[in-house]
Amino acid sequence: MPKPKTKQEILDANHFEFEKLIKVVNENDPYSEFPEGMLNRNIRDVIGHLYHWHIMFLDWYEVGMKGEKPDMPAKGHTWKTTPALNREIQAMYSETSFEKIMDDFKGSHNAIETIIRSHSEEELFTKKLYGWTGSTSLGSYIISASSAHYRWASKLIKKSL
Repeated sequence: MPKPKTKQEILDANHFEFEKLIKVVNENDPYSEFPEGMLNRNIRDVIGHLYHWHIMFLDWYEVGMKGEKPDMPAKGHTWKTTPALNREIQAMYSETSFEKIMDDFKGSHNAIETIIRSHSEEELFTKKLYGWTGSTSLGSYIISASSAHYRWASKLIKKSL
């Protein structure tokens, strides 16, 4: 699926990749171990990763839309330290049940869809419109936190199992 260029394409890609991910998840045991050496050890870990990146995006959005500067990607981290952040995220959810993390993930997915629907196409695609998005657009952040991340997760799960 090409990178979305309209509001409807963002919604369509988000829906398509989410449904594809859910299908892959439902076809497999969420606790089946991935190969040694992989950060995420099973499907539950992957869903925890996605959920936490949703939560971070939702925080950036909330803080940024107030005109403030959010901690991106997270307090105490820079984009260069994302691997360390991802290890922290994996540890954070390693004891969470699959059912709980899946419910939380579906809820955060819906929250992102609500944000998409609340913005005009211009608001989603105009670069530098919001100070907190830097030189890119709100839509680019949304795509990264949702459909593009879902595609990554589906591929990772298929490859790992």
